[in-house]
Amino acid sequence: MRSGGVATIAPGTIILDRDIEKESRALDSIAMAMLQFTPEVAFTDDFSLLLDVGASLALFGGPLSLCRRVSDSIRRLGFTGRLGAAPTAEGAWLLAHVKSGRHSPRRRCLQSATLAFRLDGLPCSLVPSAAPFLTWFDGIGASTLSDVRKLPRTGLLRRTSKQLLHALDLAYGDIEEMHRWISVPAQFSAHIETFDRIEHAEALMHGATTLILQLIGWLAARQLAVITFKLQLEHERGRSAVPPTPVEITLAEPAWKETHLLRLLKERLAKTELSAPVIGLRLEVVQLEPRRPLSDQLFPEPGGSPADFTRLLELLSARLGPDNVLVPVPSPDHRPEQCNSWGPATAKITSSSEDELVLDRPCFVLPKPIQLLTRDERPFYLSPLRLIRGPERLEAGWWDAQSVARDYYVAQGTDATCYWIYLERTADSRWFLHGLYA
Repeated sequence: MRSGGVATIAPGTIILDRDIEKESRALDSIAMAMLQFTPEVAFTDDFSLLLDVGASLALFGGPLSLCRRVSDSIRRLGFTGRLGAAPTAEGAWLLAHVKSGRHSPRRRCLQSATLAFRLDGLPCSLVPSAAPFLTWFDGIGASTLSDVRKLPRTGLLRRTSKQLLHALDLAYGDIEEMHRWISVPAQFSAHIETFDRIEHAEALMHGATTLILQLIGWLAARQLAVITFKLQLEHERGRSAVPPTPVEITLAEPAWKETHLLRLLKERLAKTELSAPVIGLRLEVVQLEPRRPLSDQLFPEPGGSPADFTRLLELLSARLGPDNVLVPVPSPDHRPEQCNSWGPATAKITSSSEDELVLDRPCFVLPKPIQLLTRDERPFYLSPLRLIRGPERLEAGWWDAQSVARDYYVAQGTDATCYWIYLERTADSRWFLHGLYA
């Protein structure tokens, strides 16, 4: 209707201009999220998407479970979808466009015979290419697709169009369907505008969820896992512009699961204080890794897998702060008191060389070496000590004014207890106890 006619009938109606570009971006976001279910997603007429899920049915627990997950993803993206499932894409499209009602056919089927039975009862008006010929169909009493298909094909082609027959053949599976699947971008970046000026970070979780769903689809299509991602909180633009507030999350292990990423993001947003109202969100990926295959072990590890423990550390780090959840981290230093330190649990620890030297070290190293007595020119600790291994010469620390020069030995007491001791290579040459073996 024209805007004047609408204002006359319903003066309180709010009229909005249609934004084709915004609708296209919304459809792109849905398509990106659908990639988590299948890599074969295509655009079609009437703002619809086609998903070839034949190879994904067993992975997602069957057609019913898969349809539920697809519907749930669309709903969480902020849209309302109507699904149709069939052996042919055109048939699924027609079933999805059937109006709801008591006598409406079911919109999902898996067998070609069932699809043909349900398509036969659909009205001709559902097929877009039949619109110019509806009056003629009504005049000859052909109201359903079954009635149209019973007409002589030669006469039907002469009085209608090739597009109509082609659409019917595609729907019933008489000819092979060809689709142009969407291409997955090499880099991921998604943006969304908030519905209002948001002043509390926790209220951004709904918009952030839509971006995470798109990221999950992109990761699934590229067979990647994310290590670091950044959520940019955009503020006012123009004269009173404020720089975006970055919320960067680094994971200890690569991840691609929606629930885990959303949980970490929720914890971080709960601790974020906004300097200005937020009007937009942008999600970017900083660091990626190829996705690792699932474990091929028959029996799961008792007490949970290492990935479960890593997710716990990431959750604690997001809740308490990365500087408050620490793990021991080796440092490239030969001095025993310097080679071990504490670092954030989510920090990526890499080795400086592929071939590491395995040294003989005790289970327990004293925080401060204990000076030993010397009796009969032998070190003494509870009993005279006998040197059984060594020496291991260590000279280091000249670069930070903490130079050491030591000869380390493994010593054994009369009760067969082993100790890690060293001789300080100075003028007085003193013995020290530095560690205990189990």
